[in-house]
Amino acid sequence: MSEEVKAPKKEKIPRQKMPEQPADVRRHNFEEVPFGYTPELAMKEAERCIQCKDPRCKQGCPVEIDIPKFIGQIKDGDFEGSIRTLWEKNALPAVCGRVCPQEVQCEGLCIVGKKDAPVAIGNLEAFAADHQRLHGRDVLPPKAAPTGKKVAVVGAGPAGLTVAGDLILKGHHVHIFEALHGPGGVLLYGIPEFRLPKAIVAQECNFLERLGATIEVNAVIGRSETVDELLERFDAVFLGVGAGLPVFLKIPGEHFIGVYSANEYLTRSNLMKAYEFPIYDTPIVKGKNVATFGGGNVAMDGARTALRLGAEHSYIIYRRSHAELPARMAEIHHAEEEGVEFLLLTNPLRFLGDDEGRLTGVECLRQELGEPDASGRRRPVPIPGSEFVVEIDTAVISIGSGSNPLLTKSTPGLALNKWGYIVADPKTGKTMKPKVWAGGDIVTGSATVILAMGAGRLASNSIHDYLTMGW
Repeated sequence: MSEEVKAPKKEKIPRQKMPEQPADVRRHNFEEVPFGYTPELAMKEAERCIQCKDPRCKQGCPVEIDIPKFIGQIKDGDFEGSIRTLWEKNALPAVCGRVCPQEVQCEGLCIVGKKDAPVAIGNLEAFAADHQRLHGRDVLPPKAAPTGKKVAVVGAGPAGLTVAGDLILKGHHVHIFEALHGPGGVLLYGIPEFRLPKAIVAQECNFLERLGATIEVNAVIGRSETVDELLERFDAVFLGVGAGLPVFLKIPGEHFIGVYSANEYLTRSNLMKAYEFPIYDTPIVKGKNVATFGGGNVAMDGARTALRLGAEHSYIIYRRSHAELPARMAEIHHAEEEGVEFLLLTNPLRFLGDDEGRLTGVECLRQELGEPDASGRRRPVPIPGSEFVVEIDTAVISIGSGSNPLLTKSTPGLALNKWGYIVADPKTGKTMKPKVWAGGDIVTGSATVILAMGAGRLASNSIHDYLTMGW
């Protein structure tokens, strides 16, 4: 009786590490940290996908990308096919691949990740978009026949750009109004160059213009023109103006010179390119000892920007522990590698200044974790008598942002909640004002890029239904 010959067991492929700048080099420049996958690395990583019959990764994607399909196309070397699959659901794949919190969304549900590292879905999405931009043919997704309907999109951030991309493909004309001098919203003014190069944001916006969108910058709706005036010219209006009103700590000393909101600090550096002063005429305080208050992605951006502007010490001051930091794991890891110093379980009490009104320090109180609060996280409890002072000359407040009232106050008929955000149906984006939809941070408060895009997707579907079938 012959012995059965067993096929050799297939060697497990480890998750392919993204090549990136060394920490001691990148902390001194604003160039993008990762170098991106080569085609060989991307195809090898794509082999790790087991093509589940019931892919949970799709359930974790707010814009419902067919993840197994685009990964399978990368595995087969069909890079143009992969970008076309992404475009079916996502007008901004190069952005999403870089800044979305994949670890708690698509990758967090990856079956491979149950026993091994999850498939690097975000890295593969960025690869597909980058390969198309650098090496692909000048191709565009197919568009439906023109409907003759016109839609105004207020705000060229993630939500607005998603609505625009969806509705253009469905045959409607879209006119985007952006208050700043460049489209992109938080992608342009908020996220630093080293995490999301502005050339990529420009390319994604140019993609929409090539599809047929009109982008008008320096257009402050609520001042130059009201929403009601837009409704005289357009069949529907989408409001995606974000939440850009700074929120401060409300402690003594916030008036001292050297105290910034994260909005101002990052906008000066990103949109206005203060890091290239005097080439760009945008001054910014280049502190030696900089403290950023908060623990989210924006806080990491602020702290890492401070290092690149020449800080000797860049601190993150956060009132909870490392486990409660809300920032992406990758951003925390990069910040730690680059030398950001974390002062955790630390609560600021007051800022200190000199006779000229300049910031010199911050008095803090140490804390410990107590019982869970309403969010489910353990509440920080002060430790009496543990006050101490951190010497700083620059403070960056990164604890969230509020709704800017300029547009909402000039738009009668919009319902607002107690925080000043627009009330909209979470399933459709419909507001209380007829023919007006809203989505993104102006509805939810500060959230992630992909959640804003998900809201844009729901709103675009509802707007399309209205334009083609009526209420």
